[in-house]
Amino acid sequence: MARIPVTEEALIERFGPHLNEAPPGGWDADLEIDRVVNTHCCFCGQQCGIKLKVHDNEVGGFEPWYEFPFNEGKLCPKGVKRSLQGSHPDRLLHPMVRDESSPGGFRRVSWDDALARVVGEIQRIQATYGDDAFAMLSGVSLTNEKSYLVGKFARLALHTANLDYNGRFCMVSAGAGNKKALGMDRAPNPWSDIPLADVVWTAGTNVAETFPITTSYIWRARDRGAKLIVQDPRVVPLARTADLFLPVRPGTDSALFGAVLHELIRNDWLDHEFIDAHTVDFDQAADAAADMTPAWAAEITGVPAARIEEAAELWGTSATGMMLHARGIEQQVKGTENVLAAINLGLATGKFGKPGCGVSTITGQGNGQGGREHGHKCDQLPGNRDITVPEHRKAVAEVWGVDESEIPGKGLPAVALIEAIHAGEIKGLLSICFNPAVSAPDVNFTREALDKLEFYATIDFFLSDTGRHADVVLPGSLHEEDEGTSTSGEGRIIKINAAVDPPGEARRDGEILCDLAARLGRGEHFRYGSNEEIFDELCRASSGGKADYTGATWDRIESEMGLFWPVPEVGHPGTPRLYEGGQFAFPDGKARFHAVPHRPPAEVVDDEYPIWLTSGRVVSQYLSGTQTRRIAGLVNQYPEPLCEMHPRLAESLGIANGDQVIVSSRRGQITLPAAVVTTIRPDTVFIPYHWPGKKAANQLTIRAVDPVSAMPEFKVAAVKVAKAGEGMHP
Repeated sequence: MARIPVTEEALIERFGPHLNEAPPGGWDADLEIDRVVNTHCCFCGQQCGIKLKVHDNEVGGFEPWYEFPFNEGKLCPKGVKRSLQGSHPDRLLHPMVRDESSPGGFRRVSWDDALARVVGEIQRIQATYGDDAFAMLSGVSLTNEKSYLVGKFARLALHTANLDYNGRFCMVSAGAGNKKALGMDRAPNPWSDIPLADVVWTAGTNVAETFPITTSYIWRARDRGAKLIVQDPRVVPLARTADLFLPVRPGTDSALFGAVLHELIRNDWLDHEFIDAHTVDFDQAADAAADMTPAWAAEITGVPAARIEEAAELWGTSATGMMLHARGIEQQVKGTENVLAAINLGLATGKFGKPGCGVSTITGQGNGQGGREHGHKCDQLPGNRDITVPEHRKAVAEVWGVDESEIPGKGLPAVALIEAIHAGEIKGLLSICFNPAVSAPDVNFTREALDKLEFYATIDFFLSDTGRHADVVLPGSLHEEDEGTSTSGEGRIIKINAAVDPPGEARRDGEILCDLAARLGRGEHFRYGSNEEIFDELCRASSGGKADYTGATWDRIESEMGLFWPVPEVGHPGTPRLYEGGQFAFPDGKARFHAVPHRPPAEVVDDEYPIWLTSGRVVSQYLSGTQTRRIAGLVNQYPEPLCEMHPRLAESLGIANGDQVIVSSRRGQITLPAAVVTTIRPDTVFIPYHWPGKKAANQLTIRAVDPVSAMPEFKVAAVKVAKAGEGMHP
């Protein structure tokens, strides 16, 4: 069983997280820089350009890359401090196996012994229980080449259907909504369109903290006179300057969007020519919104009817407009519906396919866009192809040189996969770049599931909270230790350049996967001379798919500082703005309106749990914190999670700022300091989720998922709050 081998204290003492305070040689060191490497930040889907300074095979700092068009040298605090993860005392330098008698619970072994153990356990489990009893979980902070390789490895080397990825916890509702309404999963606009908008509407996205460089594009629009609408349960920093703030109750976004559509129709703020020529099913969406009056929505959302009417007028009467949404509206059991309802507003007013017009998701993870395009989703093959469609399977099988029957079918999405582990249906697991012991909903359940595995191996560069459960640890590579491509949230394919080599005995992730594949008897399908060869194969496998990279090459990507896909043929200039001329990615070229009736969240407040919980990020941390919780400058900005609550709620519970409070749901509880602020709804508390163990916000969240995307409902749960030591309040 994959239980942690020693106490958490012993694991932390050996493997961290420990804080790296300074770069090699210290802040005042006058390092002789060997070279400066143009590459991209490893944090978030913006993928900002950065120049890494290298000394003696260590990243010693950075310089701004002013020429890269997206960020023009600007970086957030995480990007500025990213170099401190490389020369870090917690780096995994050698393969290890579980050994409860060793310090920290793990013992160093050779690569040959480690890989032999992994292969032996895969073969034992699959021979005993069947191929699908061994699963793989991956992440999207990998390059496109690694993402492609993971999908191919799981299907051909493991021959398992049960592969999924941590984008299941991030962008899948946006992807599902975009496919259903527009025919393609990609932001329809480059960010250079934002300054051209007359109105910018952000919905469930705290861009100032989580995507800071995007904020600069919104400021440019504001400088032109654009109006700003911010929709969020919290007065996030961007909302403090907004023309209109919509303080929506968690889980009610579809009601708000429906009421805005109602008002657009009632006032005839519609682009009838666009609707008639370029869309279908408007009447269905209109019928669903017929009774969604602002007064009705005000009761559900908590947003005054007058503000809903004003939002509709600003959006409906503006010649151009862009809506930017993110996890706030997507991480719900209605995430796909919320996205469809938002897209309805863009279609109804003709705000697609033109400069300054679009409804776009903001991709959260490093390669969240490219990572979900090329095959490590349970239902997807490279090129954003559907694994259940025979023609799609055949196209990829031909590139892989196998019969279509060798490609397994659709597997379990991440939450269901973890539930299958918990139920004993999946016995073995290999993970890379995924830390569900922090990032999954209801993490106490996830930890119980990990404990039940017969065998677990992980590829990682730090021992994550999930990796502590491993039987075998394979030391992999950091972002700056490998070469490849990534695809930003705009849809811009960019080049990642290696700055240094992996330290110690650590190996590049792709080399590990190819070595495992060879030992599993599938080496003929994993013989690559370089990562560029993997990219070339990826492009061939994507040819004719929606995410078509056919005409992209490393040389073009680097020399042109990125190409926007689709790039369907050699010499094609790329496609920065989708849907120009009103041509959408369906056979008839028309976008689809969708009827979106409002329905409640999976869990609502009641007398026992009377307070809404929502969760999210802070500027100094990234995802599960495996990297950022090891960097002193970032931890010092926000040392521990806080429970934000309104003064009225705090007063009613006898809580003062800084008091320790207990927040409980039906799944768990967490004790943390209160942050009493006026920037949140009085019926809601907010807790950031980057911390593990007893500080994990996801002890409170629910495993309910969106029926279309299988996205968990991270943003809505019912909780109760009490001052620590005083018993629970009703």
